[in-house]
Amino acid sequence: MEEVLDLYEEPYDEKYPVVCLDEKPYQLTEQTHEPLSVDEGKPQREDYTYKRNGTCNLFIALCPQGGYRHVEVTGQRKAEDYADFLKELVDIRFPKANKIRIVQDNLNTHKGASLYKRFSAEEARRIYRRLDFHYTPKHASWLNMAEIEIHILGKQCIDRRIGDVDKLKHEISIWEIERNQRQVKVNWQFTTEKARAKFDRAYNIIKN
Repeated sequence: MEEVLDLYEEPYDEKYPVVCLDEKPYQLTEQTHEPLSVDEGKPQREDYTYKRNGTCNLFIALCPQGGYRHVEVTGQRKAEDYADFLKELVDIRFPKANKIRIVQDNLNTHKGASLYKRFSAEEARRIYRRLDFHYTPKHASWLNMAEIEIHILGKQCIDRRIGDVDKLKHEISIWEIERNQRQVKVNWQFTTEKARAKFDRAYNIIKN
């Protein structure tokens, strides 16, 4: 926990950016009836029935100190998809970084071995050398700021019926561009000092 919190307290360094990574399944749903027209000051009314169009996966990378985020929509969330996302971070999103310090949870695909499932050994090693993995403790994934950004994405953009992947990508892209232009950052206030005060019982158990 303290390792992750120490990263959050560091000033932004484009050569060693901290990037929080997480993923979320998304259910594609389509309207079966057109929603009723909206009267001013009243919420939109829609039929309770809908059509399921399958699921997809959202990978999200958040650079909290830099006010930058990127969301990638994939058909699934296998190790190979995770590897492709890491490669994109290295080669496209943060090409000038010496090391990208990844904060993530302990999902079984969240490891360097996933790169070797997707790429040749040489390519996997090239990508891996640019990454530095940091894991949130088990049962404490809330320490990953990407979870906050996923929640905001849901409330502001995708908490509605979207029936196909192309429309989902389009809507998320608009949301992402707008937030990146404003360089919206997370107001993170949970520090190592506060953690030691809040979890003093756990610290005492370790000490004893």
